[in-house]
Amino acid sequence: MDPLALPFDEGEMLARLRPWIECESPTWDADAVTRMMDLAARDAEGWGCTVDRIPASGGFGGSIRIRVPHPDHGRVKGVLVSGHMDTVHPVGVLEKNPWRVEGGKAWGPGIQDMKGGNFAMLEAARLLHAAGARTPLPVTFLFTPDEEVGTPATRTLIEDEARRNAAVLLPEPALRDGGAVTGRYAIARFDLLTEGRPSHAGWALREGRSAIAEMARRILDIEALTGDDCTFSVGVIHAGQWVNCVPSRCEAELLSMAKTKGDLDGGVAALMAMQGERNGVEFTVTRGVTRPVWAPEQPGTMQLYALARDICGRLGFDLTHESSGGGSDGNFTGALGIPTLDSIGVRGAGLHTLDEHIETDSLVERARLAAGLFMEIRG
Repeated sequence: MDPLALPFDEGEMLARLRPWIECESPTWDADAVTRMMDLAARDAEGWGCTVDRIPASGGFGGSIRIRVPHPDHGRVKGVLVSGHMDTVHPVGVLEKNPWRVEGGKAWGPGIQDMKGGNFAMLEAARLLHAAGARTPLPVTFLFTPDEEVGTPATRTLIEDEARRNAAVLLPEPALRDGGAVTGRYAIARFDLLTEGRPSHAGWALREGRSAIAEMARRILDIEALTGDDCTFSVGVIHAGQWVNCVPSRCEAELLSMAKTKGDLDGGVAALMAMQGERNGVEFTVTRGVTRPVWAPEQPGTMQLYALARDICGRLGFDLTHESSGGGSDGNFTGALGIPTLDSIGVRGAGLHTLDEHIETDSLVERARLAAGLFMEIRG
């Protein structure tokens, strides 16, 4: 049986993917994410998979572990597909970016990042099972609820599951040229706080010390640290309640990317050294979750990539690869030294925007790639 010749049907796949996209699942809405997990669980159970529902923690939704039928589960190391079901889009975005299919593209919140890829790989497992094909190694899917905020609740779950497997596949969106990711830079999050002194903004302006004004100056200083190997970007600011009050407190969230651990350590040291009082306002930096560096071109990962590239060649296209500055849960598994192939999900554009869409033919393309990998990975 040739796994690359399985009878995938693009129209049928789109019809079955649609409920996933219309089940909105923003990270911070635990109930919404859990509804999405339940939907995926029912789909998998419907064709014979065993599903473990893993309780929620940290204010996030629950996770699910899907075991594709195989006699060797728990006896040998297998293949793990690690994906997340949370999105950055609040409930209601579906009205602004509704499900629609036209001109070889399909739109909807989370369709590229990363429900489309998750669905395509699960569909590959379904059709292999329907064809009576037994993969050399058991296949497990782990879907988690908190990747878009740095995976603070499920990192240990992902790492523990990865250690039980010989290889990890991540159906994150493909790179712009359709390529895969074989290494990732470190991604660190920080909380910033300025604390000033309140006063009436009209008749006693000079008596106050604005936390907002000082935060603005600090942001300019911090982002000026950005270089080719380590970047800093503030993306969230919260401050103020009354326009006629000098604000005494301002909070911000910072994201830093670093290519190596040395770049990360240097960047963190430079940032932490900025703490202290200036202009009568105290500045504090608190380090949050960090995705470790997944060093590029590890031997096991490159063997996994070579296999995927060979399969893609048989499918009629070349699969490129590179290290990426965008973080994913592949940072964790790759940093553990477990062979990991990331960004082998669907092709598309506009992720995290109101134009998020996929190229519909990539659903079949990536499902065929997944089927080939499931049948040819042998540990």
